[in-house]
Amino acid sequence: MVTPELLAACRRGDPRAFEEVVRRTYPHVYTQAYRLVGDRQEAEDVAQDAYVRVFRSVAGFRGEAQFETWLYRIVANAAMTRLRKRRRFGDLPREPSDEPARSGSSERPDDRALDRVTLERALRKLPDAMRTVVLLKDVYGLSCREIGKGLGVSEGAVKVRLHRARRRLKEALFGGSVRDEV
Repeated sequence: MVTPELLAACRRGDPRAFEEVVRRTYPHVYTQAYRLVGDRQEAEDVAQDAYVRVFRSVAGFRGEAQFETWLYRIVANAAMTRLRKRRRFGDLPREPSDEPARSGSSERPDDRALDRVTLERALRKLPDAMRTVVLLKDVYGLSCREIGKGLGVSEGAVKVRLHRARRRLKEALFGGSVRDEV
C-alpha cells in the first residue's frame, strides 16, 4: 500500500519515492495488465506505459479517490489503448495455450470447485472487448460509464458487452452454446 507520506514525496518529485511506489504496486499492476491484454510481454509494456503516465501526472493527483484506485484506472486506460492498437494493426503475438491435453475424464466443470486456472482460461477465450469489460467491472470495480469513457463507447454498449461476456463465461464454465458476437 502507498502511504500518504510516500505519495507526498512522489508529488514533490522524489525519484526514490516513485521507485518505492513502483516496487510496492508492480505485482498488482502487472496482474491487472496481464488479465486485460492476455499476453506477458504486452502486460509488461502496459505496466511500463502506466507508470510513465503516473510519473507525469502524480503531481496533479487530487486525492479524490485512493491512490491505488487511481493507479488501476491508469493501468486500465493503458491496457485499453494497447487493445485498440491491437485491433487497428491486427493481433499482436499471443502466448501459446497452456491448456493440458484432454485426458478423457468425464469430470465436468460444474462437478468440481471452480478454480482460478479454469476461470482464467475461460476469460482468455473471450474476445478482447468482452474480457476487458468483465475485468474492469467485476474485478476492478469501475462503473459502466467509466469503462465506456475509457473504451470510447457508450455506457449502453458496455452493459451489452458485459451481459454477453458473463453469459459466455457461464456457458464456457458450465456448458451450453454461445451465439452472441461482439
